[in-house]
Amino acid sequence: MPRLIGLSTYRLAINPRDSSVISITGNDGIGLQLNASINSLAWNQVSVIFVMIFATVLVSEWVSARVRHAII
Repeated sequence: MPRLIGLSTYRLAINPRDSSVISITGNDGIGLQLNASINSLAWNQVSVIFVMIFATVLVSEWVSARVRHAII
């Protein structure tokens, strides 16, 4: 059971990173907006998008670690 919980929380934490990378490389979702902002040289928008992706990944990692620590 702890192994299943550990794996589940790990996947919970890795999903935002995977989806960000896939959307950026595939120009879908947030990647489409990021690519449009880069092409139009809107660096303020690019930086906001990167900060939001970074914040989302940090929060998901923190939540995952807290859940894993509380359960295990």
